[in-house]
This record gives sequence, structure tokens and C-alpha cells, in this order.
Amino acid sequence: MPPARTETRPHRIRTTLAALSLAGICSLVLASIATAPAADAATPGGHCVARAQLRVPGAERQQADCLDELTTAGTVGSGHTDPADYNGLTPKDLPTPTGVPGIQIDGYFPDTSTTNTNHRWNHDAQFVIRLPDHWNGGLVVSGTPANREQYANDRAIADWVLKRGYAYAATDKGNTGLSFYRDGRRPGDALAEWNDRVTQLARAAKTVVAQRYHRPPARTLATGMSNGGYLVRWQLENHPELYDGGVDWEGTLWRTEGPNPLTFLPPALRNYPTYAAGGEGAEAAQQAMHKAGYPAGSEFLWPYHHKVYWDLTQRIYREELDPDYDGATDAGTPYCAPGTPACDADYTYADRPAAVHRAVDRIALTGRIGKPLITLQGTLDVLLPTSQGSDVYADMVRKSGRGGLLRYYRIEDGTHVDSLVDTFPDKLRPIVPCHRAAFEAMEEWVAGKGRPPAGHTVRRPADADTATLLTSCPLE
Repeated sequence: MPPARTETRPHRIRTTLAALSLAGICSLVLASIATAPAADAATPGGHCVARAQLRVPGAERQQADCLDELTTAGTVGSGHTDPADYNGLTPKDLPTPTGVPGIQIDGYFPDTSTTNTNHRWNHDAQFVIRLPDHWNGGLVVSGTPANREQYANDRAIADWVLKRGYAYAATDKGNTGLSFYRDGRRPGDALAEWNDRVTQLARAAKTVVAQRYHRPPARTLATGMSNGGYLVRWQLENHPELYDGGVDWEGTLWRTEGPNPLTFLPPALRNYPTYAAGGEGAEAAQQAMHKAGYPAGSEFLWPYHHKVYWDLTQRIYREELDPDYDGATDAGTPYCAPGTPACDADYTYADRPAAVHRAVDRIALTGRIGKPLITLQGTLDVLLPTSQGSDVYADMVRKSGRGGLLRYYRIEDGTHVDSLVDTFPDKLRPIVPCHRAAFEAMEEWVAGKGRPPAGHTVRRPADADTATLLTSCPLE
């Protein structure tokens, strides 16, 4: 972890994002488009036409390259992606599509933080825009999960939508890495910048698409997983004019009064060690975990999440939103025992000062979406428990009077990270094919060709083998 700091929030001059005031109304493509784009949708002018004339509005730096392959089947070898960005997010046997030539634009917007080392630029607010030669008329915009960089969705999302003919744009959200909380002047600045950067990129990408194809996108869809799913929700609440719909893959719920990660992670840190030790108190600790939202039957996932996710996630997000809790200490004390001074296992969000709640309020969701949204979350998600996340958000949408714009599917035996399916193939199912089924359902929805089925739990077929579960997830 980084060394201790000598001040609570390092100074940073925030860059104004106002240069892009265009507010086009576009979204994703007609649902009738097949996996291979139709011939009449082919790009005017042929392979990589007008590459030198493309300009990303507001970019401080950009580099446009003509590639024979825009999917990871080619970009890994050509250096136009970084496998470290997406490592661990998908099952190892997920097929990689091929046959997508076109233009890739890498670059960055003005920013003063330097956590993103891709291209040796050491500059944040990096983005990637991919423009396939055979375009289906649509644009997909995405923010990344966790604190990853702009290529994090390349395997899970970009490869597949590019093969379908979509233009694709992704951002690093303006800060990356485990010390992202050092970006900004006030608590919540780093997270608030995530939302700004997605809006900035959506506007810029629409302009670039119009430059390349001589017309704006017919449809634009926002999609992303985890923190990227949170960004989809926020965009549809705050900038619905930029999109026609969104697919939210287990988005993080930030809610001022809770629940939010700062309310359900501390109980896991307090109780899991007692449960894992066995003996006296283990059963009570297990029940306390269940009460905090970690579902019965998910216990086999707890050791991994305790080792990898719970402690780190609590400390770095708490440091971003409540840095005074541990004084000058940099993001708390890893794996501290309850009772240790300023231990995150003892953190109680409800008891923290009003300033902390105001910091969360700056990034909080309301449920007031303005365009169609499909939400997916696994029933065995033990990083963002379903009962503390998407169940609550779906209720928020309904209470705001927007229930007709939402379809919420719980994926039975899905968990937060699809790569864990490789470790527990008999207990888990991947969500990636469910995301693809939801994407197709969204195409039908925004094209006026039928609404998706009502929200429900998508059951795991009892007789489905691993290969079938990797490629099929009927929502009906």
C-alpha cells in the first residue's frame, strides 16, 4: 500500500470539463441487426478512410491507428490493449470474436493526475474509441469496473459489441489504481470525476462517430459492470439526453442514507474472522453475516472475498469519502482487529459526521432514470450483496415513478467476478452471456420491437453444462 500521507487531501486543480457542451440525442442500433453487420451498413469509403481527419473534441492528445483487428484477437499483439486491465474479469474459455478491422483512437483529456501508465503517458482521463469499418449505426459507451483503466471491458464487452458492428468508447474515469482517493481536493472528488468523464467521452465519441461515418449514431447505449454499472445508472439519471438506454451489470449502489458499501463491508470485516475460526461464536458470526446481506449458501466464496476484496474495498473507499476517520493514516490499517483505534472493522457510517454523508450525497443515486435500463446482478454476489444493492435500487426506481423504464434480472448462482466460475464450476454460472442477452433485449426495446420480460430471477438450468452456461442465458 502507499506510504502514509502528511495531509488529509492533497491539493489538485480540477480541470473544467465544459468544453464539450453538445448534447446529441442518439443511442444503440436497431434490434434487427445481426451479429455480422449488413452490407448496406458498411462504412462509406472503405478501410480506415479519413483516419487523419478525425479529431476528438477536447482531447489534449490523441493517436489514431488503422488496425486489421479491433478485438483482443488482434489488439493484444498490436499493443492496442493491455491484458492487465481486464485480467480476472471473465471466464478463461470465453470465446474471442475476430474479423473486425477499423480505426482505434487512443488519447487523453486534460487532467492533472497521473495514475494511468498505459502508453507510458502517465496521464489520467485516458480513453479509447474504436470505429469498425463495417458499422451498424450504433455507439456503446462504457466506464470501467473497480479502479481499472480504459481497456478493462475489452474482453467482457468491447469484443462482442465490436463484432456486432458498434462503435465503442471507454474511459479510465479520470483516476485509477488503489490510491485513486488521492485525486481531488475534497472528499468525493475522485468519484464525482468518474461521472464527469463518462459524460465528456459520450459527447466526444458522438462527434467522432459523425466525423467517421458522415452521420451521428442512430442509437447510443451505456453499459458497464460493477463501478461501470453505477456509471450507467448515474448517466441515465443525470444525462438521459445522451443515451437511448443502458445495461447495468451489477452496479454499485451509492445512497446517502444507505445501504452503500460503507454500511455492509464493516460487518463482514468484524464477523468473518470469528466465523472462519470456528468454535464458540462462529454460528452467531455467520448469522450476523447473513443479516448484513451476505446470503446463506454463499459461504464458500467468503474466504476469497475476505482475502482479496472486503478489507481493501472498505479502506480505500472510506478514505475517499471519510478521510478523517483514521487521521493522517493512509487508507487505514489492513486487517485490523475490532477494537484497534480507527479500525475499519468498527466503522459505523450512520454515526459519522454530516460532512461524510454530504460527500456520499455528491455521488448518490436517486432512481430517477430517464431512459430504459436493464439491471443484472448475481444472487451469490458477496462483494455487493444483492439485497443491499440492486434490490434496493430497483425499489428506488419504482418509488420514483420510473418503474416502467426498468427491467431487473437476478441471475441465480451468478457472482461479482465471472472468473470465479473457473474455480467453482459446479456452484457458479457466468453473467457475461446474461449481459449479452440483456443487450439484445435492450436493442429490441429501444427499437420499439417489444419490451423485455418482466423482472424476475433467471434460474440456472439444472441440466446445463459449463459450455452451455458460458454461451446461453435466456431471459424468458
